[in-house]
Amino acid sequence: MSSNREGNDRKRGQKGASRGPVSGPKGGARERGWSLAPQAATQPRGADKGPPRGDRGQDRGGKADPSNWLWGRHPVLAALANPARRGMGRLFATEERAAELERDALTHGHRIELTDSQSLNRLLPPGAVHQGLAFKVAPLEGVSLEDLAEGGGGVIVMLDQLTDPQNVGAIFRSALAFGARGIVVQDRHSPALAGALAKASAGATERLPCARVTNLSRALERLADMGWRAVGMDGAAEQTLEQALDARPTVIVMGSEGDGVRRLVAEHCEVMAKIPMPGGFESLNVSNAAAIALYEAARAQRR
Repeated sequence: MSSNREGNDRKRGQKGASRGPVSGPKGGARERGWSLAPQAATQPRGADKGPPRGDRGQDRGGKADPSNWLWGRHPVLAALANPARRGMGRLFATEERAAELERDALTHGHRIELTDSQSLNRLLPPGAVHQGLAFKVAPLEGVSLEDLAEGGGGVIVMLDQLTDPQNVGAIFRSALAFGARGIVVQDRHSPALAGALAKASAGATERLPCARVTNLSRALERLADMGWRAVGMDGAAEQTLEQALDARPTVIVMGSEGDGVRRLVAEHCEVMAKIPMPGGFESLNVSNAAAIALYEAARAQRR
């Protein structure tokens, strides 16, 4: 366990946790329901079409803000299918991807703005693997802690100040795969559910509820009042996961890779548990550890 104190927990209280396709003259992109970006409509074939002028998705520093973007096939398709996204955002696609979206009826009423791969590269952060698709969106509102926990058992994952987008995205993916009810994060110390995080989640951020709370310790107190028990992950714990888990509603608490679960958060866990590692290499990436914990918790729920 970490010796760091959960400073915010002592100071702040708990908070509850495009138009459709356009039609046009027969032939060309508009017949298939795409909306061409202005440059794409005016520049000759083979030219760099790019996004509409003035909408480069950049912050004041001149770089694209990843919290406003989703990219890649799985994250964008999941967002398009998410009812909470209906009527919002700007969808950019290469001609090949646009044809796929229209053929398979995957736009869900969102209008496509046709562009090319080079223009998408300029729209997005360096290194973004967009696969010909990008979606400029506002952040999802999320759910309240009570809505996430109410009405039955199961497993919830709480992330104690995990900030690496790849790890958080991978945990979302594992949580969805193993049937978790949702994720709880601290609102001031967690990355936006977009950009590289959404890409790493393979669309799970659009399908798995997430509650953002001010104070994790108080959130655990509220969950305990609602019948949930918290199991914190700690490599130095005496009990193993198999010993600690049972069929009761369970919150799996994962700490950051550097500090682990912070002391005040750990004090609100009913038990701390470890993953036994007979191989002698006592270190796992936090997303790998979360996947193992979720698998064991899902097994315990079926006992």
